[in-house]
Amino acid sequence: MGNFSKQVAIITGAASGLGLVIAHKLLNEGVRAGLFDINDSILNNEFAGNVLQREIIGLDVTKENEVRDAVYRVVDRFGGIDILINCVGITGITNIRSHEVSTENLQKVFDVNFMSCFYTSKMVLPYMLANNYGRILHISSIAGKEGNAGMLAYSASKAAVIGMTKVQGKEYAESGITVNALAPAVIQTPLVDAMPEIQVKYMTDKIPMKRCGTLEEVANMAAFIVSRESSFTTGFTFDLSGGRATY
Repeated sequence: MGNFSKQVAIITGAASGLGLVIAHKLLNEGVRAGLFDINDSILNNEFAGNVLQREIIGLDVTKENEVRDAVYRVVDRFGGIDILINCVGITGITNIRSHEVSTENLQKVFDVNFMSCFYTSKMVLPYMLANNYGRILHISSIAGKEGNAGMLAYSASKAAVIGMTKVQGKEYAESGITVNALAPAVIQTPLVDAMPEIQVKYMTDKIPMKRCGTLEEVANMAAFIVSRESSFTTGFTFDLSGGRATY
């Protein structure tokens, strides 16, 4: 895989789960990174080293003005942005049918899972356009492809992320910028650990490999997607589902 040294990345949700392991992977590969999360104290604990390589920023990614200011900080520190990886996400209340879903909870899930991806990509794209190069990766979910019963808010928000990926991939296809999504099935993360056991079993039973994916598998796939070598694929949703989604 290509050398990430001298490249600048922004990674949202970097304090835990997929964002944490992806951030460590890219930092180890030499990237300079703006690490975004609402919990900056955990960020400081998790990334105590690499002081010269990272800019830790605590923010609410559902607030467009906070995202704008955070992106400015990264650009001021490192001089530009080559890579954006949107990992932040919540499931919201699960194991309930659609008529039981509260509007407030659905809106919150959409704000975190979809609107944050819109805000960050909206802010970084001008810098990528000016440089005729960029890699954007939105973390979606197999639920965004197939829909998981009992997870209306999560499934619909991740489907919206896939829809945005297709649009952005086409819009910037001639600009040296690729925009792709990654759709994991069940990955062993704190987010999954917090879900009801019956909901996790429902999802895992659909995987032909009969296991959860690992964080390392996600990090390796993400690193490839945002590498220079991955240059002729855009607007695409990569599979990471153990055989569940073969399309």
